[in-house]
This record gives sequence, structure tokens and C-alpha cells, in this order.
Amino acid sequence: MKLNFFKYQGTGNDFIILDIRKKKIPVCIPALFTKLCNRNFGIGADGIILIKNDSQSNFYIKYYNSDGKESTMCGNGARCAISFAKKLGIKKNKIYFRAIDGIHYGIIKDKNLICINLMDIEINMIKIYPKYTILNTGSPHYVLFVENIQKIDVNKEGRKIRFQKSYEEDGVNVNFVEVIGNNMIKVRTYERGVEKETLSCGTGVTASSIAAYEKGFFSYYYNNVYGKVLAYTLGGKLWISFKKIHDKYYKEINLTGSVKFIFEGYINI
Repeated sequence: MKLNFFKYQGTGNDFIILDIRKKKIPVCIPALFTKLCNRNFGIGADGIILIKNDSQSNFYIKYYNSDGKESTMCGNGARCAISFAKKLGIKKNKIYFRAIDGIHYGIIKDKNLICINLMDIEINMIKIYPKYTILNTGSPHYVLFVENIQKIDVNKEGRKIRFQKSYEEDGVNVNFVEVIGNNMIKVRTYERGVEKETLSCGTGVTASSIAAYEKGFFSYYYNNVYGKVLAYTLGGKLWISFKKIHDKYYKEINLTGSVKFIFEGYINI
């Protein structure tokens, strides 16, 4: 059987997109997806995105990590899916999609720049500890601030944290963050399910930005309401914006960055 696919990357975080709105994949999904994501014997990717029909939005995004297991919200993957919407014939500028955590929307700002809206975050759900911060931006994140990010062995140190007993079952993404200026950070992320460092993580830079505000690393909000952060990753730049409401919620959380279509093809399965 021939399986048609599309390959995209969002700031170096790469994905195989499968349009299954009109057909099903009649094989064992975990084994197939692991094979497709293999960079030596398959297509190669950090994850798989299934585009499905949805009665509540333009389409449903079902996301799988490269280990073949279904995962939670993927920020860069969703941005790639918004770009892919053009190939689906969706010509709207504001595109609604549903993911595992609810309904979101995305905006195509120009040819390569895609913005998505993430779910609100309750501040009392952000756990701040002396050395790290835990929060969920659609996926669970462990944020650790460091002084020299280039010297960090992300795979070694990230793996130690990700496989601690308290996180081992569900996993956690580990973000190493260096504050390099007011409202500017560098972020490197060890991703669960991929089980190594990826070139960028959308929900990870979002979690890192909010954690930086909560820890007091940035001195002000724009207009005393809006937070705006520029995050540098190995795969490129991402912009994060949000509102802090009455010290209770983070709302209007937006993630913006570049997306690029790489190629399309088919593979025999």
C-alpha cells in the first residue's frame, strides 16, 4: 500500500503530516509511525501529525511522537498544520483546529510566518521551586534556568530529569533556559517521546517565557499588561506573547515563528 505524506518543519522541529480525512491507515500505528520517523530507515521526523475531520473546527490534529505514542499538544506541529491547511483548500486567514486539549486557532501572517493561540493557564497551576519551574502549556514542561546554555549536555542532563520517578510514567519535556536580555531568552529542549534534544519546541519556549516572568527575570510587561518574549532556539527564532489577568491567569497566549514545507511523497507500507 502507498502512503502519501507531506514533510514540514517549524524552526527545525520536523513533522510528517498525513491527511486521513477520507481514508484510514489499516496497519499498527505505533510500529508504523516509529518506522516513518526513523532518520536512517524511514522518512525521518520528530513526530507524526494526523489531519482528521472535525465537526467543531476546520480539522482535528492528532499528534504522535517519534516513539509511536500519541502525545499532547505540539506547538510547532500545530503551526505546520496551519500552513498545511492551504493544501487542504482552506483559504481562511484565521483557521480553527481542535487538538487533544481543546480548540485553538492559527493565523497565517505572511508566506512563512505562522501564529497559533494556546490554551489559558491558571497561575496557581504553575509550580515554582528554587531551582526549577513546572507548568503545562498544552504539554508538561520542566524549566531550568542556567548561566551558559552552550555548555549544557542537553541529552545527558535532560534524560536524567525526564526519567526521574515522579515523571517517568507520563514523561516531561525539559527546557534549559538562559536569559540574555530583557524579554529575550535562549532555550534548548529535551523532548519526551523523541527522547533527545530537538532543534526547538513550541510549547517549551512558551513555558520558558512564562516561567521567566513568574521568576522575575523580566522587569516589566509592555503596557503593564502584555508580555512579549523573543526566544532563540537551535532551529531559529520564536515570538511568544500573552496577557496576565489579575494574577490569576495567563490568557491570549500566542506562539509565532517560521514554517517551511520541505517535500511530499509516498512510501510503501
